[in-house]
Amino acid sequence: MGDYNLVRDDDAQSYTAGAAITGGQLLEVSADNTVIPAGGVNRAVFVAAHDAGTGQRVTCWGFAGRVHETPVTGTKALVAGNPVIAAAAGALDTAALATSAAAGTLLGVCTRGGTGPAKAQWVAL
Repeated sequence: MGDYNLVRDDDAQSYTAGAAITGGQLLEVSADNTVIPAGGVNRAVFVAAHDAGTGQRVTCWGFAGRVHETPVTGTKALVAGNPVIAAAAGALDTAALATSAAAGTLLGVCTRGGTGPAKAQWVAL
């Protein structure tokens, strides 16, 4: 996948990669100033701006108000308007809005659909 740039650009932050990371993956915090690909269990909070090996620095884009483009999990189909959540391997998935909001896993809303492993665009809430 290589480098990743936002659809809309804003400030970025740098963290240490706690595992191998691919640009565009959803990331979660695993330790102090350390991020790993989101596994669909903990809250995803960033998108990787580029590839990084374990122990390397990785630039991370925050979510709020930004439009991102992230791979969709498996062969799932996301369509515009779907709520989006993090799936395994830092990919996107969808879930019922009320369920994901209540669970605290809702990331945002799909703005341009895609079928996995292709990318979909989404805006963070």
